[in-house]
Amino acid sequence: MNLVEIAQTRYATKKFDGSKRIPSEVFDQIKALLRLSPSSVNSQPWHFVIAETPESRKRMSQGTQGVYSANESKVLDASHVILFCAKTEMDDNYLLHLLESEDKDGRFPSPESKEMVKKVRAFYADLHRQDLNDTQSWMEKQVYLNMGTILLGAGVLGVDSVPIEGVDVAVLNEEFDLINQGYTAMTMMALGYRDEEDLNAALPKSRLPEEEIFTILK
Repeated sequence: MNLVEIAQTRYATKKFDGSKRIPSEVFDQIKALLRLSPSSVNSQPWHFVIAETPESRKRMSQGTQGVYSANESKVLDASHVILFCAKTEMDDNYLLHLLESEDKDGRFPSPESKEMVKKVRAFYADLHRQDLNDTQSWMEKQVYLNMGTILLGAGVLGVDSVPIEGVDVAVLNEEFDLINQGYTAMTMMALGYRDEEDLNAALPKSRLPEEEIFTILK
């Protein structure tokens, strides 16, 4: 596997072949990546709504109406669509839930190590909750880390994808009752296999040159 080649050839798919479906064993790997993505202090402040049937993709497409209608066909023709959601609050009960989950998974070799993790996570949570007052932004950044993991992982698996920020999050929050569950919709990702008529597939990739974006320290 050549990771650079995968990064070079993957692209934002604009038109999916509606007749092709991602095999369940392949999508299971994508779901595993959703769970295993890194996040700041292992905060995992996310939830994912997954649409894998025509009926569920139709529900998801409610967020691509009106000014967002250009994205509707991507949602309807894709094999799977993931709605990425962020938590709306990082409270102490959730921090304790994370700690006990890690304890159950054997993360702490001693009571002292568990206490240290508790203190470190509380420090960063309080930094954003009290000092910087940017908890929502902080949590959303973790969700975008997750999206990057999925975009590259899908490329490794030979699955085409496109992140879709052009969605009506208010409609999706209502459609899936997200706010009452402590989450808010952020963005979608459609996954599947490109249509032969997807013109974006033939376009050369364009990125700024290395000398413009890298500073190599000596």
